[in-house]
Amino acid sequence: MRAIGIILAGGNNNKMRALTQRRAVPAMPIAGSYRSIDFVLSNMSNSHIQKVAVLTQYNARSLNEHLNSSKWWDFGRKQGGLYVFTPTITADNGNWYRGTADAIYQNLEFLKSSHEPYAIVTSADAVYKLDYNKLLEYHIEKKADITVVCKTLRQDEDATRFGTVKMNEDMRIEEFEEKPMIALSNTISTGIYVIRRRLLIDLIEHSAEEERYDFVTDILIRYKKLKKIYGYKIQDYWSNISTIDAYYQTNMDFLKPEVRNYFFKQHPQIYTKMTDLPPAKYNPGSAVRNSLIASGCIINGTVENSILFKKAFVGSNCVIKNSIILNDVYLGDNTYIENCIVESRGTIRANTRHVGENGVKVVIEKNERYSL
Repeated sequence: MRAIGIILAGGNNNKMRALTQRRAVPAMPIAGSYRSIDFVLSNMSNSHIQKVAVLTQYNARSLNEHLNSSKWWDFGRKQGGLYVFTPTITADNGNWYRGTADAIYQNLEFLKSSHEPYAIVTSADAVYKLDYNKLLEYHIEKKADITVVCKTLRQDEDATRFGTVKMNEDMRIEEFEEKPMIALSNTISTGIYVIRRRLLIDLIEHSAEEERYDFVTDILIRYKKLKKIYGYKIQDYWSNISTIDAYYQTNMDFLKPEVRNYFFKQHPQIYTKMTDLPPAKYNPGSAVRNSLIASGCIINGTVENSILFKKAFVGSNCVIKNSIILNDVYLGDNTYIENCIVESRGTIRANTRHVGENGVKVVIEKNERYSL
């Protein structure tokens, strides 16, 4: 493909509270066996983008471990590859990334040394499928300077979490407001952009000279009247996971047959780093209904409308309803979990009860499981 990929995966998100104290949002587990960044990496691979840079910073250890081999997404080629860039202290620069534009600026040599004419710039906190080839064809057809992938939300969805846009009949963006107090449009930017590589270099360098560091505010919004910025609407499933409720709902969507069929049974596929674990084991007395159970789990209780990630242990007479149990969680006997997200590597003592009464409850228990 005639484009390189740049994945902005370094931001600090405090809207997910305790869930992002030890990991970046792109490393958040999704649908039992995946992580958020797997979806954008799979889209890049399926679109035959051979050279992809991931810019990480905040709580990047878990994310960097997940990206330690490019073979899982088929980037291990002689030409191209998967590059992970973290902030680097140099004689000329002693700053961490001060924004999305600054993150690109500090790794500008990657852009300058590439030969592809276009760049796909995207975040890694959304779950979706997208053929970037069709997006690039649209960008070229419109003779656009920048193309922004947009999504029209339902009327009951909160658009103030995103940048809202207004377009004319030709799909040219005329208004762009980042996280407005009151949303005057329910069409939002998904954080996916196409731009000519040379133009991106020029805009980033110009922003750095003026000490402007944010890609949306200091490039998209600032240049919306000077550059031809067009919108490209995505019609299929797209969901951002940057809040507790959004993360919970995105995972729960995978319990719907149509969503599972779209991501897991329709071409192209979604790829992830594989772990060598045995299949899930269902012992006598267990009962599972409408749930996703990942490899390495051992089930002795009842699981309903829930997602259990890898190596979860469910004790005898446990009841789990409408919940997400993250990796390597031990649930003692007779525990009751409902409307909760249980943090990974937690140990829930026997005979305990956790229920999200007013929304989703995040459960973090670091008890010593071997002394129960």
